[in-house]
This record gives sequence, structure tokens and C-alpha cells, in this order.
Amino acid sequence: MPRRFVNQLGHQEAVDQIFLASQKQLRPNRNGNLYLQVELSDRTGSISARMWNASESDYRNFDDGDFVRVEGTTQLYQGAIQLIAANICKANFDEVEAADFMPLTPAEIDRLAVRVGELLRSMANPHLVNLAECFLMDDEFMKRFMRAPAGIKNHHAYIGGLLEHVVNLMEVVHRVADLYPSIDPDVLLMGAFLHDMGKIHELHYDRGFSYSDEGQLLGHVVMAVGMLDAKVAEAEKLSGEPIAEETVLRLKHVIVSHHGQYEYGSPKLPMTVEAIALHHLDNLDAKVHSFHQQMRDDPNVESAWTHFNQNLGRKLYKGRSFSPDPRPLANAE
Repeated sequence: MPRRFVNQLGHQEAVDQIFLASQKQLRPNRNGNLYLQVELSDRTGSISARMWNASESDYRNFDDGDFVRVEGTTQLYQGAIQLIAANICKANFDEVEAADFMPLTPAEIDRLAVRVGELLRSMANPHLVNLAECFLMDDEFMKRFMRAPAGIKNHHAYIGGLLEHVVNLMEVVHRVADLYPSIDPDVLLMGAFLHDMGKIHELHYDRGFSYSDEGQLLGHVVMAVGMLDAKVAEAEKLSGEPIAEETVLRLKHVIVSHHGQYEYGSPKLPMTVEAIALHHLDNLDAKVHSFHQQMRDDPNVESAWTHFNQNLGRKLYKGRSFSPDPRPLANAE
């Protein structure tokens, strides 16, 4: 029987297949009976599952990050498809098709990594090119940078998602920076590369997605500033020349202000043209990706409109010719 991916599941479908499990919880209902709640995912998205009348044994039967075989039935609940599971058990390794759980293939991730290098080496400022090379030559950094998701559940929440998000953002910067003469295009491009790099240590992503202790206590913004300081010292030592203090300060400001508002976790509001540009371009990439994901995963496949989304406070218009797999911006040459 061919696999039905998460974004293909509709109302009242029988399911018997393998998913990646995360965020499992054993919780009591209003009557005090226990139920198991878990997030199930594949390369197309995720679906929330519940197993009623669960036991401690059911909870201990698998861990976050395990592949599990799930039997159950889907249902539409508050505009979203969820899975009511009759059985969840850890899958055998030989049952798992790795390609079913990777939105980006290894070849696509390698191509994106090459493009990062091309874009960074296009900068005119030799000191920033030298700084960029210190990151690119760091095998451990690049290994993590190529695998990390951009988040736990929101935009680009998959292996290679951070890299894809950063390349998309750098491609946009590459196209628009010349339209604004007051912007330093090298600071903006380097800022796009650096802004989320703390996520390679903020998140765990070898077995499911979760926050590290350091990520919970410090967050990726603070972590990224420390990583930048270390690489600046390394670049200056290799070149024998200092990087302009103001340039480093501007890069740090881009990092600490890219969330844009205090209530969104930004330690500082954007106070330079590069910082305000990076904030809005970063938000653009995240929001477009999230909107497309909502449209792609919407169970209302026969309609030009999605179901009402509680988080967004609106329906989204898909149109009559919606394509679930458009050519990503990062593929552009």
C-alpha cells in the first residue's frame, strides 16, 4: 500500500503507517483518565495524534525522536486534521524509508551550502569575506549549520530548514540591497548569514526537535553574538588585520534586533538601516513559508479557501490552481 503523507490525509481515513514522533505527553482528561498526546511528522508536515485511555506503558513504549508505527483514524477537529490512534509502537529500523522524512534531499542541502559560499564570497569588503571564510572552513560549524532546523514547529522546521531559510534570505538581500543606497550590502548579506546561527546550538535535532539547556537559558540571539566574537578574533589573527570596530558592532546589532520588537524576544529594536531591512526581509521569508505551509497542509482540498486558522485569525485564499510544491526561491540562479 503506497504511503499517504501528512499533507494528503483527509477526514475519516484509516491510517497504518510510520511517522516520526515528538513532543509526547501523558495527560489526564476532564474525568481524570489518561490519554497520550504526540506530534507525528513526515517530510510534508506534522499532525497531532491522541490515544485515549492510554497507560504509562503506552507512554514508555517509545521516545521523542523515534520512528513509530501508528494505527488509527483521522478526523477533522476545529479546522485541522488530527489522528485518533488505536495503537502506537516503535517501528523497526528496516521499516523506515529515510526519504519519507526529509523535505530536502542530501543533494539539495549540499547545493544550498555551495550557494552560501558563493554569496558570501561575492562581498566587496575583504575583511568580511575573510570572516565568512572562517565560518565556511569550520567543518563542525558547517555540519551543524547544514542540518539544523530553523525552528521546532513553525517555519522551516525540518532538517536543513535553517540553511534553506538563510539562503532564501540571502538571495533576497542580493536582489534588493542595491535599490537602497543607504544600506551597506555586505553588512546586510553577512547579517542574513549570521542572524540565526545560534540555532545550531539552541536546538537538538539528532532525535526529534527540542531545545538544548543552553538554548532554553540563553537563546539563539545571545549565543550568536558570542559565536561572532570568537570568529572575529580568529579572522583577525589569520589576516593580521583588525576588522573595523563599527562593522562588527553593526553586525551584532543586526543579530540582536532581527526579531524587531521586544515582545517577540528582541533585546534591541532595529536602529540601523541594515537592521530594519534584515528584520522585515527575515519576517517576509518566514511568513511566506508559513502561509504556503498552511495552504499545503489544509485538509479542505476541494476549496479555493483554507479552513479558518485560529492562530492567524483568518482563512487563506489558495486560488483554483494552487501548487503544493512551487519552485523554491533558493533554487534561483
